[in-house]
Amino acid sequence: MSPSSTRRTLALSTGAVVGALALAGCSGGSGSDADAQTLVVSTFPFGVEQFQEAVVDPFTEATGIQVEIETGSNSDRLSQLQLAGGDDPGVDVMLISDYYAALGQEDDLFQQVDAENVETLGEIADFAKEDAYLGPAYSYQLNGTLYSTDALSAEEAADWSLYGDPANAGKVALPDISVTAGQLMISGVADTEGSGPYDIDAALSTLAEWAPGVLQFYSSSTEVTNLLTQGEIIAADSLSGFATDLVASGEPIAWTPPATGRYMATNRAMIPAGAANLDAAEQFIDYLLSVEAQTSSAEIVGDLPVNLGAEVPDTITAVVGDIAADPTAAGYSTLDPTELVPTRSEWVDRFAREVTSK
Repeated sequence: MSPSSTRRTLALSTGAVVGALALAGCSGGSGSDADAQTLVVSTFPFGVEQFQEAVVDPFTEATGIQVEIETGSNSDRLSQLQLAGGDDPGVDVMLISDYYAALGQEDDLFQQVDAENVETLGEIADFAKEDAYLGPAYSYQLNGTLYSTDALSAEEAADWSLYGDPANAGKVALPDISVTAGQLMISGVADTEGSGPYDIDAALSTLAEWAPGVLQFYSSSTEVTNLLTQGEIIAADSLSGFATDLVASGEPIAWTPPATGRYMATNRAMIPAGAANLDAAEQFIDYLLSVEAQTSSAEIVGDLPVNLGAEVPDTITAVVGDIAADPTAAGYSTLDPTELVPTRSEWVDRFAREVTSK
């Protein structure tokens, strides 16, 4: 059966409320069996100690459920699920970026998160519970421009044309399509220069014109932040999270959303098909989306929270301002996975031929 035939909205009635102290009893069924076992959570390979402090340890304290953390890249972890083929995946909750979550859904590797057992879904933003995905978003990433305040004003940095300005040739960087910011950039340019976020012809044509003046198409946060702090570039399209430490350290660097073509990516909490500890997995996601965990994760990990009641720390608002309170009200949109998954291979090939080879 196709995933699309089983999808349903994750939204709950507005009266749904849950507290951390009720977590141990929020799900029915196999609670006692799941509690006696170790919950396996698969996540990203960075910020693991902070995630343990912000989410995992408080969850264990509240529920008594022990958690084992496994890490790896999006692609490697999805490949492991594909090899398992839905039989004993060895993972109960997978925290993964939206594109890879969509890829997994195409292969029936994930199951629907049950809204009746995850009551905190009623507290999160609408974009975090889109019915295109079988699991909710627990954080998100904003695309924009990271720039030197010594060289550019916020208004100048917000204009996409800065990347094609001859005056900035050799002093700007853009993400490769292989990284999260890459697709968000492509859709931002497509929306600004073409007919919408999936107008790949308009995006690649524009990027090809800019490419000779782009110093580097980067593939990691370290690359782009080093280029900026060393003064090799004055601006780069990037995720807002790249700016947090730089701004906090007092570097003459800031981040701004683009004037047009604002897109964001989400990180999703997914339950693999065949997960051994379903009840505990639902309890973990319920806690992950709670005000307590979202506030702590924002403060300690630096994640942008999806729970509307979570507090956003000064370190984040110093970068994104009021956008964190409601990104959709600030003009940010998510991208439709049904538009991206079927075209991914073609777009990657075209980006290499038409843009980075220039």
